[in-house]
Amino acid sequence: MTVVSAGTAEASPPHIRAQCLASGTAGEALLHIAHARTGFGSTWQAHQVLATCACDLIADEHASLYLGAPAAAFALHTAASSIGGYENALRLLDDTVVRITQRRLEAAHARIDRRQRPDLNEYDLFYGLTGLGAYLLCRDADSPTLKAVLAYLVRLTRPLPRDDQRLPGWWSRQGPSGRITERFPRGHANLGMAHGVAGPLALLSLAARRGTLVDAQRDAIEHICAWLDTVRTDTQSGTRWPYWITTPTEKAKEETRRAHRPRPSWCYGTPGLARAQQLAGIALDDPERQRLAEHAMLACLSDRSQLARVSDAGICHGAAGILQTLHRMAEDAPATFTTHRPRLHALLRQHAPTSRGFLNGTHGVALAALTAKTPTMPCGWDACLLLA
Repeated sequence: MTVVSAGTAEASPPHIRAQCLASGTAGEALLHIAHARTGFGSTWQAHQVLATCACDLIADEHASLYLGAPAAAFALHTAASSIGGYENALRLLDDTVVRITQRRLEAAHARIDRRQRPDLNEYDLFYGLTGLGAYLLCRDADSPTLKAVLAYLVRLTRPLPRDDQRLPGWWSRQGPSGRITERFPRGHANLGMAHGVAGPLALLSLAARRGTLVDAQRDAIEHICAWLDTVRTDTQSGTRWPYWITTPTEKAKEETRRAHRPRPSWCYGTPGLARAQQLAGIALDDPERQRLAEHAMLACLSDRSQLARVSDAGICHGAAGILQTLHRMAEDAPATFTTHRPRLHALLRQHAPTSRGFLNGTHGVALAALTAKTPTMPCGWDACLLLA
């Protein structure tokens, strides 16, 4: 079976599109759920959309938070927590997600035991164990399988056994595309929320904030934050981080300085990394880490040259994702965050989406806009982004 990426579901068979969170029906259902919760739509409409997500579900090694049984389960969980119902279906899907996760954990630990570097989709948010952990955290913070995922992520932060280079355990043998290429002969360390270490950092921190801890979890959070400090650059316009690092030496800082100033977004760049580190600061009761993250985000939002690099409206790498990240950071930060909302709304209007779907299309943009209008809306749709 071919793995469906975040941007290819529209060209896939109908049953694949239905169970895709990024650009298929499972993602579209999140907006219908939010509309039903806020009175802009009906529960019946939400149910009709959800019913199409739960047929012929993928439950093999390709299943993930954004595709297959876990994606359908996340949509149903969001509905259950917002408008009620779906308890029997969720019980069945929870068992399926646990089985998928346990198989993925066995494979991941075996890979570490062989002292091999990971593929991105072993641990990332979209297709890996971080995403499965995000779903399990939504369902039951005391789940033994969730704790097993957290223990794996703690192990992931450590160098491989007998690694003379002492590279981070998340250093992938692949390039950012998820393929081994000549451009990345030594692989890379990805920093992003979608495919990099910001995702595990956010999950470890959110779980700790809710009281779910495993051995050395706080140490792992501190270790990731300390590593991020080694590759960050502090400039007059604020703190920034690269998308990824390819030089596993003391020259990493130099590489960061040479890198083109990254576009701000949820998936890569300052907003996602700032939220992950804000969550880490809260989980560790580390006000300095929290302030660093919040100041980085405020500087990004105040820098018109950075915002000028935003070229679309979507959740993943566009204005809607920045707006939703701002919303969640503002809940845990000073009121000065809210003064930047009008500028982001202007960016949304400037870059109207040209496609449907949650991650890069109209449905995600509408969800972010609706949340900004109804900030107390208890829908929880952005748990799949690890923002809360």
